[in-house]
Amino acid sequence: MESQSTRLANFLQFCIDKKAHLAGKLIHAYKLRIGLIFDTFLSNRLIELYSKCSNIGYAHLVFEKIPKKDVFSWNAILGAHCKAGNLQDAYELFVRMPERNIVSWNNVISALVRNGSERNAVQVYDSMILEGFMPTRFTLASVFSAYGALLDVERGRRCHGLVLKIGLEKNMYVSNALLSMYAKCGLITDAVQVFDEMSEPNEVTFTALMSGLAQTDRVLEALQLFRAMLRKGIHIDSISLSSILGVCAKGGFREFNIFDQHDRYSSNVSGKQVHCLTIKLGFEEDLHLNNSLLDMYTKNGDINAAEKVFSNLPHTNTVSWNVMISGYGQIYQTRKALECMQRMCQLGFEPDEVTYINMLAACVKSGDVETGRQMFDNMPFPTVTSWNAMLSGYFQSENHKEAVKLFREMQFQNVQPDRTTLAIALSSCAGMGFLEAGKQIHAVSLKAAFHIDIYVASGLIGLYTKCGKTQLAEHVFYKIPLLDTVCWNSMIAGFSLNSLDKEAFAFFKQMRQCGMFPTQFSYSTVLSCCAKLSSSFQGKQVHTLIIKNGYTNDVFVGSSLIDMYCKCGNIDEARHFFNTMAIKNTVTWNEMIHGYAQNGRGDEAVSLYREMIASGERPDDITFVAVLTACSHSGLTDVGIEIFNSMEQEHGVEPVLDHYTCVVDSLGRASRFEEAEVLIDRMPYKDDPVIWEVLLSSCRLHANVTLAKRAADELFRLSPHDATPYVLLGNIYSSLGRWDDARAVRDMMRDKQVTKDPGFSWIEYQSGDANLYGG
Repeated sequence: MESQSTRLANFLQFCIDKKAHLAGKLIHAYKLRIGLIFDTFLSNRLIELYSKCSNIGYAHLVFEKIPKKDVFSWNAILGAHCKAGNLQDAYELFVRMPERNIVSWNNVISALVRNGSERNAVQVYDSMILEGFMPTRFTLASVFSAYGALLDVERGRRCHGLVLKIGLEKNMYVSNALLSMYAKCGLITDAVQVFDEMSEPNEVTFTALMSGLAQTDRVLEALQLFRAMLRKGIHIDSISLSSILGVCAKGGFREFNIFDQHDRYSSNVSGKQVHCLTIKLGFEEDLHLNNSLLDMYTKNGDINAAEKVFSNLPHTNTVSWNVMISGYGQIYQTRKALECMQRMCQLGFEPDEVTYINMLAACVKSGDVETGRQMFDNMPFPTVTSWNAMLSGYFQSENHKEAVKLFREMQFQNVQPDRTTLAIALSSCAGMGFLEAGKQIHAVSLKAAFHIDIYVASGLIGLYTKCGKTQLAEHVFYKIPLLDTVCWNSMIAGFSLNSLDKEAFAFFKQMRQCGMFPTQFSYSTVLSCCAKLSSSFQGKQVHTLIIKNGYTNDVFVGSSLIDMYCKCGNIDEARHFFNTMAIKNTVTWNEMIHGYAQNGRGDEAVSLYREMIASGERPDDITFVAVLTACSHSGLTDVGIEIFNSMEQEHGVEPVLDHYTCVVDSLGRASRFEEAEVLIDRMPYKDDPVIWEVLLSSCRLHANVTLAKRAADELFRLSPHDATPYVLLGNIYSSLGRWDDARAVRDMMRDKQVTKDPGFSWIEYQSGDANLYGG
């Protein structure tokens, strides 16, 4: 016959399952009344009940009253503190435990992982192994989660080896955690292998792999995986839907058809298809999922759809408002973002740090850094993330002085910088050439042990190379324990910036010898070095590597190849490669047109420009500088004027100084000075010295003394201490034998204390030595 204690235990289990707090309290009172106060088994159940109902106080009272506590009693109260997030109390209990079993260790490890203390969780796990405990599926799931968060692939692989050794590789719980770990670390090949070895993957498996694919920008594969999930009839929950909405939010594949053709949703784009599916599956009131929908629409720039979803939400929270503020910021609607934040506050929602950061980002993106600063100053306790957002705002608006000033203010307020802070501050110092301020930040990074972080180290390399201190940059580079392509690229770009192109090329070779794979940036930089060295031989070597490594269809690299061949005088080679490019953009066309201009092949430059227009590619201001330069240098004056007049009327590009300069130069070379004067008098840049210098040079070419005198007088007014107009005018007078006028110009130079800088020439001998001569 069932005992009274057993019946009460069964009742308590029912209360635990249903979280029936009041009923459990009644059973507790009855237990005391009938004299079962010292029953350890029932007390353990009561602790579990109060823990489930978040009543840690009552759980502790019950625990303290147990006269003979067993390992289950200790585990029950330990579990209660772990679930409540009382990590300090839980750890103290764990240390006091007279006896521990695997449940004790699992409680502590999982609690540490849940609360973001992954490093501590790993340390506890290591201690557990040292004490001879064998991990269970629950232990391994928590530990894999910790390794994933820490991106600790090496230890994760060792733990994978242990899984194979103890035969848990087929366990769904362990396999899902293992797959998730590899996905978070970006090791998609390993994650896919785990996936393929699973006999019956479930929704958790698919969701983890989808997230990993999206994280590594393999968006199309993630969408295909979701379609496979639907086809196989795998249960779709809100987490799966939220994950695939995150994939759709990545953009770029909005026209991908998730569903099979027979499905009634196949006509919609992928994000909207998932939206339809959430309605079909009855998730309309799931707030987390609705927030994911908002995020997807705003990140894809469909603010109208986001507003419609938002207005129909049955409930909102701070996250919902934050997403909308961020969405308005992305499309430069700062006023709407501010109105959204004000409405949020009126409805009683308390702005959190994300609200302020999103609002700050909206202001920065629209160029309103001043309002962003006001927003920042209104934050009660800005964290390092908020400081970073404000620093980023100043950096993006090229207000480097204020960025450095803000960094110093951050130090004054004892806010500890992170690697992002230091990287931005260093970039601002580099932008202004603040070497000493940069050195001070270097000292801060040394103190915080961030100097070996690849992002901070790259910032330091950028600072020192931009300030011409390449040796200091090399010193930083060789101190980095784990070099990646970003570090190598920073050094190669630094050498190129300082015209140390041979050193840059040598570093590129060394990078490859160390087993690093060059990126598009690596190839573009080293091709620029070849161009500056006029070394088509080395350029062709790099071209071979580009073909071998599959970068020929990269527009960025392709444009650099064209530029290199053109600057090396191999214009036909450049055009041949241009013709073979599968994808071209405005930059590609510009490089080829500019190449023709550089090599004096104006007719071909104009022909290619017209081909560009016919292809549907829109020209920009750089296109017109290139084609107008070609016309000027090839005597195609009327063609150039025709193209100049079409800029604003046909292509919506407003002419700027460079365009006017090209046309004035073209008219001057053609000795059409009256037209040049008319153009200068009606242009908005007639007080810029460049225009008058170009005109004066043309006057010298055609000995037009009257206009030369006017041009020189304008330059004397605009640049009184520049020797160029005095020298050019004096040379014009001398060439015509007007020695008194030439002498008068020299006297004027002397009276105004204008001095001519000496010219220099490089003389290179066959031995390779070079000497510098001045005159």
